[in-house]
Amino acid sequence: MKTIITTLMFLAMLCGFSQVGINTDTPLSMLDINGNLSVKHLTLPANGTDTGLQLIDDGVYISINPQVQDQEFRLPNAIDVPGRIYIIRNINNALTARLTSAGGLFFKRNFTNDGRTELFMFDNSLRTIIAFSDGVSWNTFNDF
Repeated sequence: MKTIITTLMFLAMLCGFSQVGINTDTPLSMLDINGNLSVKHLTLPANGTDTGLQLIDDGVYISINPQVQDQEFRLPNAIDVPGRIYIIRNINNALTARLTSAGGLFFKRNFTNDGRTELFMFDNSLRTIIAFSDGVSWNTFNDF
C-alpha cells in the first residue's frame, strides 16, 4: 500500500511540473509552440451599427469600427485580468475611436508617469494599439 501511495504522489508531482509542446517533442517552456499561432479575432460593434459603449472583454485581436466620432470602446479593469494582451485596431478611416478602461491607467512603453485615462485612435495616430495588463494598469507599446 505504501508503494502505491508513493507512486501516485510521484506521478502527481510530475504532472504538476509538466511542459506542453505543440509540434515539438522537447518543449522548453510551459507552452512551447513550434508553428503558427492563431488567436481569436472580433469586430466591434458586432452588428456594425451600434453607437453606444462597446465593452472589450473577449478576443485578442479586436477590429473596432466606430459608428460615431469618439465612440467609446472600454477595456476591462487591469486588476481583474493580469497578463491579458489585446491588439486593437481602428478600421474606420473617417472616425476616431476613444479607448478607455474600467480600471487602470494607460502608460506608454517604458514609462511609469504620464498615465492616461483614455486614448484616441484615429488615422495617422494610434491606429493600432497593443495593450497588456500588468495587474494594475494597461501598458502599451505605443507612443502617445
